[in-house]
Amino acid sequence: MNTLSVIGVTTLRFVVLSLLFIPALSHAENSVRNIIGMEFIKIPAGHFQMGITEAERQVVIDEMEKPDFDAFKDELPQHKVIISKAFLLGITEVTQGQWLKVMENKPGPAEYWQQDEWESLPVVSISWNMAKRFTEELSKMDPDYHYRLPTEAEWEYAARAGNNTLRPMPVAQLVDYAWHFQNSGDVPQAVSSLKANAFGVHDMLGNAWEWVSDWYAPGTYINSVRTDPAGPANGQSRVRRGGSYHCPLFQIRPNYRSANSPDTAYSVIGFRVVAVPAGNKKKAD
Repeated sequence: MNTLSVIGVTTLRFVVLSLLFIPALSHAENSVRNIIGMEFIKIPAGHFQMGITEAERQVVIDEMEKPDFDAFKDELPQHKVIISKAFLLGITEVTQGQWLKVMENKPGPAEYWQQDEWESLPVVSISWNMAKRFTEELSKMDPDYHYRLPTEAEWEYAARAGNNTLRPMPVAQLVDYAWHFQNSGDVPQAVSSLKANAFGVHDMLGNAWEWVSDWYAPGTYINSVRTDPAGPANGQSRVRRGGSYHCPLFQIRPNYRSANSPDTAYSVIGFRVVAVPAGNKKKAD
């Protein structure tokens, strides 16, 4: 088989895998806007392969500047997870403008609040505790919805958007979907300024790390429940996902896991939220 044929087969395989589990969605029919103008899109119920395969782990190790052959074992084993109910996920990370409307303060570097498009930048320097407080305050303001952080499983399911390969797009196209070290200028960028994924969600990879509700444990995937997992009952660190504008390539993928104590507030960390219709509240803890 010649080189051109190999490329053709590889491309076809990627396209087929990318389409396997993507339900048909209409953005207009499946999105809602809340009391302060935040937009949410309905992520359908479904299933996916959570985590990383050993073969993929070796690929990612090769992407590292200094390979660490023991890295990413907390993403093993890859396993089937069922998301049993649809949920409304923020189309973007929470922005500085949205944060200011709810919390009436300006966290993070002052220069981010002085830019012309300051309202559209993801709010950063947010700890898990601060993100949780935001969901509580917004819930008090809005009679129609209760707000929470997504679970780690919900987050990865939405980031994969029906794709079960290492990344939802070829590496060459990553710059069209994710702000990271190679294209960001090492500063956060306005949300929704790159392409959305197949579920209609922006910046799931890159721009700002995103807190999820789960406690972190390195062996979570070994014995976790397979339907709507919510992580360990307790722990010392909370999980963050997605990478940021400062991250190298190997961290910019749906299955990469990182964690920090709940009071950590680095300038690369933000969050996005889930909206639960009133009367159907799900505890975020």
